[in-house]
Amino acid sequence: MKLGAFSMSLNVKDLQISKAFYEKLGFKALGGNEEMNYLIMKNENAIIGLFQGMFEVNILTFNPGWDENAQTLENYNDVREIEKSLKESDIVLEQEVKKETQGPGSLIVKDPDGNVILIDQHI
Repeated sequence: MKLGAFSMSLNVKDLQISKAFYEKLGFKALGGNEEMNYLIMKNENAIIGLFQGMFEVNILTFNPGWDENAQTLENYNDVREIEKSLKESDIVLEQEVKKETQGPGSLIVKDPDGNVILIDQHI
């Protein structure tokens, strides 16, 4: 199963303070919208998303169809294929992909320890 680019989506209290901190660690802005309280940052192959006021916990995030530079992959597993495979493996979904859709879509699962995993396809 190809899950795509991996990042950590971090719940932050103050976007500007967190941005300054991660810049000191060598991260640079890759995308996002500071006016909408989120920023995607990258340091080599490490990607983090800083999200102020959007969710309560940190989230492991995968983006099917993207590489670590948000470039479209030629070959990837669509989020609907991933959902089908997870269900066949008896993994309980917290949120399913909207029925009868194509293109962008997302699903959420939790690992055995309650960590949230978001599989979020943008293409």
